Amino acid sequence: MYFDGMYILIIIAFLFSLWAQFRVQGTFKKWSTVQANSGMTGYDAARHMLDIHGLHDVPIEPVRGALSDHYDPINRVVRLSEPVYYESSISAISVACHEIGHAIQHKEHYPMLVLRHRIFPIVNFASGLAPILLIAGFLFQWLGLIGLGIIFFSVAVAFQLITLPVEFNASNRAREIMVSEGYITNEEERGVAKVLNSAALTYVAAALVSLLELLRYILIFTNSNNRD
Repeated sequence: MYFDGMYILIIIAFLFSLWAQFRVQGTFKKWSTVQANSGMTGYDAARHMLDIHGLHDVPIEPVRGALSDHYDPINRVVRLSEPVYYESSISAISVACHEIGHAIQHKEHYPMLVLRHRIFPIVNFASGLAPILLIAGFLFQWLGLIGLGIIFFSVAVAFQLITLPVEFNASNRAREIMVSEGYITNEEERGVAKVLNSAALTYVAAALVSLLELLRYILIFTNSNNRD
């Protein structure tokens, strides 16, 4: 059956997502044992990168948890996990500078980041309501609910797709600045690329799973609508 093929694709994408999660953890762990020649910690690199872009007022805070690093655009603060904040490994500097890439995007009003911020409230509402509508629609065989659920779910998928260029752009900014400012050597850039690319894979995998799930819902809806 055609839909059986969709299930298989979704399962494959889900397994790819799990593999991506394991890979990012493994890659981070591997390169966390390799010290950067510059001796800079994640905090040092992040602070310098913020300052040279005129973001002196953006603080950097250490937070607990593994790979809990993020830039908070609402409070304009960079939060780095303790291993990233305090250590001077290739992994630490790579992750720290990636987050600063988001802060620079925010300052420069990078279009995709601006779009992501603007639709976030809508996405937050839609992603919470979509599963309820879809479950109720399939349970009661009400095509109107299914169609509405698909629309809401589409918003969440669009958000994930918009996130991809935002993440890749932040990584590209980080790599260029890390080399030009001497945080890493040209030889160390290979390790940086591995750390950042493995992290990007998790976003790609999540978007792929959601996209296939959306396609499956659309096909089911279309097939049911044609029967009626």
